[in-house]
Amino acid sequence: MIDWNAVRKQFPVTARNAYLNTAAAGPLARPVMEAGAEYYRQMMADGDLHWDEWRARLELIRKQIAQFINAEPEEIALTTNTSSGMNIIVDALEGRGEIISCDLEFPVSTITWMHRRIPVHLVKNAEGEIHLSDIERAMTNKTGVICLSHVQFSNGFRTDLEDLGQTKKTHALVVNASQSAGVFEIDVKRMGIDALCATGHKWMLSGYGSGFVYLSRELLSQSRPRAIGWLSVQDPYGDRNAEVDVRTDAAARAELGCPHFAGIFALGASIDFLNSIGAKNIEDRALTLNRILTDRLIEAGWNVLSPLSSDRCRSAETLVAVTNPAAVVAALADEGVIVTQKPEGIRVATDFFNDQGDIERLLEALEKTRQ
Repeated sequence: MIDWNAVRKQFPVTARNAYLNTAAAGPLARPVMEAGAEYYRQMMADGDLHWDEWRARLELIRKQIAQFINAEPEEIALTTNTSSGMNIIVDALEGRGEIISCDLEFPVSTITWMHRRIPVHLVKNAEGEIHLSDIERAMTNKTGVICLSHVQFSNGFRTDLEDLGQTKKTHALVVNASQSAGVFEIDVKRMGIDALCATGHKWMLSGYGSGFVYLSRELLSQSRPRAIGWLSVQDPYGDRNAEVDVRTDAAARAELGCPHFAGIFALGASIDFLNSIGAKNIEDRALTLNRILTDRLIEAGWNVLSPLSSDRCRSAETLVAVTNPAAVVAALADEGVIVTQKPEGIRVATDFFNDQGDIERLLEALEKTRQ
């Protein structure tokens, strides 16, 4: 049994606020903060003395991430955010055909392709859901890539990636996992994912400036890096100017210069922390709290806009309709309840460090906005 109260105490933000905003940016647990701070302490005290130690630690974290999503270490590159990862993916798949995406997407899943003048076809949602049958109907001899978020930032709809991976046909499946990595289990092999990117500052709970990208071994073998740096070659310390011997792993494409060690070490510490709780326990906890949240909202007469027809499409994010989102978000913040403003209302996120007290605090603060 997980002692959720003890877990909660690892997040100092919970002592003051009902922090229901992981979908925007997740707070740091104490050991994650310490991992990033320790790098700065070492740099302050010793300068560059620990370079080799830091580089070795980076490779251990690459292995951690690979295990976290059931990939191979050479398929993982460390990035600073989702956008950098998605651009690496676009580089690798630029010649594969037109793109199928959807109208609920966060723009990084669409505009990165459009910037390269690659047509993007948006499947329309049906009452907040994206149906697999509509994606299949969008497949033509011109389309070659399906690019979707695992969980939609706009309303929390969760795609069944295993079903999608089984029906993608010859299309490459690209996944934006920024709203799912860290709260929902991801298995890139079982789900048939060809490429995936995620940021560390949301559900991975490791702060801004961290993230990762996955490129399958098959995709790596079929494409070459568009951009490289001094660490992208086989012997970076050889200082050779007369030849280019580029590595074939994913890191050669993304890790173009000196790493952002603090963010990477925080990400590694966060994965350690998440693994100590267990992926299934985290998912169950977040979804249980989300069910309690939506039940209580509906009981209190609030209009929940997120799809709730099936647990398979439910996530840990809930969109709630309000008439003046900016004013409501500000009023909730005054009460120590932190959520996100959206055009249609407010977005509420339930992570594993939350509890029912946070939900009741939200309901009480929301009720005051009606007066």
